Parts: sequence; structure tokens; C-alpha cells
Amino acid sequence: MSHLNRRNLIVSAGAAALLPGAARAQKRYGPGVTDTEIKVGQTIAYSGPASAYGALGRAEAAYFKYVNDRGGINGRKINFISVDDGFSPPKAVEQTRRLVEQEEVALMFGMLGTPLNTATRPYLNQKKVPQLFIAAGSEGFAQPDKFPWTMGWQPTLRVEANFYARHLLANHPNAKIGVLYQDDDFGKELLAGLKEGLGAKAGMVVAAESFQATDPTVDSQLISIKGAGCDALMLFTYAKQAAQAIRKNADLGWKPDTYLHLGSASVGATLKPAGLDKSVGIKTGGFMKDATDPQWANDAELKPFFEWFKKYMPDANITDSLNLAGWAYAQTLEQVLKQCGDDLTRENIMRQAANLKDWRNPALLPGSLINTSPTDYRVIEYLKLQRFNGTVWEFA
Repeated sequence: MSHLNRRNLIVSAGAAALLPGAARAQKRYGPGVTDTEIKVGQTIAYSGPASAYGALGRAEAAYFKYVNDRGGINGRKINFISVDDGFSPPKAVEQTRRLVEQEEVALMFGMLGTPLNTATRPYLNQKKVPQLFIAAGSEGFAQPDKFPWTMGWQPTLRVEANFYARHLLANHPNAKIGVLYQDDDFGKELLAGLKEGLGAKAGMVVAAESFQATDPTVDSQLISIKGAGCDALMLFTYAKQAAQAIRKNADLGWKPDTYLHLGSASVGATLKPAGLDKSVGIKTGGFMKDATDPQWANDAELKPFFEWFKKYMPDANITDSLNLAGWAYAQTLEQVLKQCGDDLTRENIMRQAANLKDWRNPALLPGSLINTSPTDYRVIEYLKLQRFNGTVWEFA
């Protein structure tokens, strides 16, 4: 177990009078913080059924290395401790407890997956440890009244599914919708959000087939959905099952109007394994730029990303959107820690996360600004529909 040396800085009333502003300059540290270091913890799937998303953790580690090479944040280096949870909720809980109790991290950051974050959320809120910018979109991660120490990052699953429902009602109002969804809180929340968005026309969903994250294939579910006569398909899945589904649909000669969960809309992790030709026409809710899209090749905001990627991730695949996502997630945490100044208690870290004002993350689509408050933990809310053209995502 690592122990932090803490110093109590005591300034007498007389000394304070001689040093105006001393109280303001006083450093306040919580666990995991010293004059030279901020410990940040993470568990993520480097193995198991969601291992493709390990790229997110690797990109975040590379970004923090870049930050440290430039002197850190307010003079403190980020000690990023990212460990494998195998996409297993029990393992995630075990690893989270170790990071908090033994490593004494200041906060937990960027954990992947609705079920894992749901499993660790009670413990982290009880311990009053910030659970920040998690890679999961449940509405439950934007509920400061119930879970004040937990904050998501991407658009919520409910917002995303409502968005698809509105698009279908406007453009395919007589569709027969089939849904392939992961049988956990993640998939069920997307399904519920879709039906909520369809409102009185929720009966358009004529087939809904679930799968377990550990299932070897989703072939039988897709055969059932096709057999129900569906001409629209929602892929409420992670990358592995999305790629399987796109390939299977091609094998079946079935080309429904397909919408893909935005967290799986990676050309490298999903569409390339599925087959780029088989993925043409698939839609998703876009909120980030695509680093492979020619329209952003000379984008001034992304120039630092390309420079960072070339130097710090030379062996990574630029077509994997998780690299840009990791860069963007980590930048958001950097901004929060910058705002903290020398008050790096867990309470102030959470306070600053809930006090982002018109902050522009360069990876987001133009027009998207981040605003949070103590009563609004929704970090990103701006979405635009995108369609894959065989090479890149384009606005639909």
C-alpha cells in the first residue's frame, strides 16, 4: 500500500496579515496528490469481449505522457494507473477498490461500459471519489441528485436513442424496426429510449433480440429479426457484435436501414473488421470529428491531434476513432485539473468538473460547446446524423 506524506500548512493570524493572499495561495490536497503528482485511476477492457476498447485506455495513457513531457498540469505530473478489468463487473469492482484503497488515486477516470460503471458507482459515491468522464452513456451517469460523484462524457443513451427515433419518424415513418441489443443496462436503456422517442408509434418495433456480451455470435438473433419482416435495424451493441452483425446481414443478403450505436461507430474497430463495402449506408449519431475524413485534414483544431498521434502513438491505427476519443476524454480531464489550481481535494475536482463553461473540446463537431453545472452533468449533448460512404462518415 502506498502512503502519501501530508503536510499541514498552518499560518498564524499575524503571519497571514503580513502575507495578503496567502490563504488564497494555500495548497489543499486530497488523496493521490502531492506537489509533483496527481494519481488517476482507471479500469478498462484490455482483454475479454470488449478488448477492442482497450485502445481508449492506451490513447489516454499516451496523452497523459504528452502532458507530462510538457511539464504536467500546474507543475504536477499525471500518474495514470490503468488496469485490465476484462469487461467483468466483479473484476472492475475489485480493481477499483484496489486503486482507491491501496494506490490512493485522487479520482477514477474513463471506465468503459454501463454495467461496470453501474457496479462501481455505489462504492465510489460512498467513498466520495470522483468517477469522471466514463466511457458509457447511461442517463444514470448524469444524475447529480442521486450520484453526485459520477459524471459521464458522451451523449446519454436515452438522448441517442431518441435522436434515432426522431430521424426514423421523419424519414421512414412506416418502418418495421428490429433491435439487436446487449442484454444489460446498456442495451435495455437504448431500447427503452427508442420506444420512448417513437411515442405513440412504439409498435414500429416488431422484433427485439438480445445477446450476452460473451456469446460467440449474434447470427441466430439476426435471422429472427430478418424473419420478422424488419426493414430497419438498430444495432445497440459494442464493436465486436456490431461487426458480426454487419457481416451476417451481408451473408443473408439483407440490407435494412441500419443505425449503429455511436460508441461502436469506429471505422477501425468495427467497420473494417465487418468489411467497408458491407458497411456502406449505415447511420450513426455523430458528435466527434473523424480523423480520417478529408474535410478535417487541415482542420486547425485537429492539427495538435495529428502531431501528438504521430509522436506518441506511432504503432496505432489512425482509422480507429477510439484514438481521437481517448485524446478528447483526456483533454477534458486536463481542463478540469487545470481549473482546480492548487486545490486538488476530491471535493474541488468534482466541483470543477461541474463548472465547465462554454469549453470547446477540439475533437467535437463545430458548434459543440461543453457546459456543466451542479445540477446538469450532461457533458456532450450535440448530435448530427452521419452515414458511412464506404470510406468515411459523412453528414446525412
